[in-house]
Amino acid sequence: MDLVEEKQATDIVLLDIHDQTTIADYFVIATVDNERQAQAIESDLLEKLKVEQNIRPLGIEGSQERGSGWILLDYGDVIVHLFTEEARQYYKLEELWNKANVVVKVF
Repeated sequence: MDLVEEKQATDIVLLDIHDQTTIADYFVIATVDNERQAQAIESDLLEKLKVEQNIRPLGIEGSQERGSGWILLDYGDVIVHLFTEEARQYYKLEELWNKANVVVKVF
């Protein structure tokens, strides 16, 4: 979450979803100003996690799709969602996972 916050994403939420699903234990959901900012956060996460902790994502979605407003980085137990404001309001992940525990919320 710190890496996402450092790149000035806003409304960052860490949801504990392990009781609701087996796909992951946590979702990190954050809002970005635009797709360029999302790609900068994606690049930073990929580089820092690879270099510092030798962690690579299992999958990446949305980074090559212009106009999607959503980048997903799947690290197995943790899935990072980077949304533009419009995409976040459209997909409403927090509403879909409303039974998940909010571990941390950063405005």
